[in-house]
Amino acid sequence: MGMLVRAAMLMSPLLFCNAFLDLTGPSEVEGIWKGSITLPCAYVPEKDFVQQTLKWTVIHDQSSGTVFRRDSSGDHVLLSKYRDRVSVLKDTPGNVSLHILNLEVSDRGTYTCQVTWRASNNSLIAKDITTKVEVVKVAATKPVIRASEPGLTFPPGARASLTCVANGSPPISYRWFRSVPGGKALLLSSQAELAWDSLQPSDTGKYYCEAENRVGARAVQQSDAVQLTVRESPVTQQPSPGTSRHTRPPFTPRGGAPQRVPTDAPAAKQAAGRDAVSEGPPVATGEGTRAAEGQVGERRPQTEGP
Repeated sequence: MGMLVRAAMLMSPLLFCNAFLDLTGPSEVEGIWKGSITLPCAYVPEKDFVQQTLKWTVIHDQSSGTVFRRDSSGDHVLLSKYRDRVSVLKDTPGNVSLHILNLEVSDRGTYTCQVTWRASNNSLIAKDITTKVEVVKVAATKPVIRASEPGLTFPPGARASLTCVANGSPPISYRWFRSVPGGKALLLSSQAELAWDSLQPSDTGKYYCEAENRVGARAVQQSDAVQLTVRESPVTQQPSPGTSRHTRPPFTPRGGAPQRVPTDAPAAKQAAGRDAVSEGPPVATGEGTRAAEGQVGERRPQTEGP
């Protein structure tokens, strides 16, 4: 009975690992020639199992071998054609996916991801999955033009750039053209970016680009043309000297309508009107009144007695 219990205890980690330590990944992936690709391989880490080794192998049409190996001594790329092109992320427990850069057609084949764990009872458990890799060449797509700033209208002296973007297998070559009268085009650049340090009104015009790679018949793809405009920004009209931005409404007396003075009346007439309004009988007050009364009394004739 004791032997059966001990056997069950020894077998329990194996049963546990079969239930949880499963590698997951696709059965087939496709990569673009001269591009990059990731071969997914992952598992859920368990505290009773410690990863001991990781190995990626490949079978080509005419050869096979170990591409990558990770163990207690570090990471090792064992096939020279993959050096500086393959890697596996570190410090990501459970993620052992293989990354391949600068894909070559000869990289197609069947890749195997194999992981070995050590259980708490020092037993070793290994699992693997295989992924078929295809490498294809993709012709350049129709390019699109991206501007450095929203819109395509700029003031003179501004910096600006247009970028030609296409998808497909690299390398992709680009050319920039400007349309000229007569249906012809002027070649401006053989770079993906067309840039100006200081735009001038003479740069106004229609521009387009072409994209091409070394796939198939090397068909050239042309973008739609865009209109670039260089012009001065509209200037807001400023008020003339001596005027105000705000107009004061005419003064309105209480209970009356606004008073308007005819502008065509002679100045003298207007002045006379003002004088007429200002003149009136004098109002005597204080000492002036008493003085006036005294003067009147002095002028009164003396009455002689009989």
